[in-house]
Amino acid sequence: MSTAVESASRPRMASYVRLVFDQVRERHMLLAPESVSVLNPTGAAVLGLCDGRRTVAEIVAELRGQSDHVACDEVLGFLSRLAAKRYVEVDDD
Repeated sequence: MSTAVESASRPRMASYVRLVFDQVRERHMLLAPESVSVLNPTGAAVLGLCDGRRTVAEIVAELRGQSDHVACDEVLGFLSRLAAKRYVEVDDD
């Protein structure tokens, strides 16, 4: 397992991290031990697709089907920051 995220990486959320929707704030939240992060809609969409089967390139392609404003380098940066915090795990094939 690596923390380096590349377009061929297959990211998934760590088993101790949960993506939830807070009805009061009407925002997605990333819950980790001793940490809560408020996500924007794009971040929540990216994490929602991190199932360990899709590659980052496939996630970006799927998001581009919903919005033209999804940049691969921004998704890689977002997932790299989460991987550095161990919120996301990546498997490279």
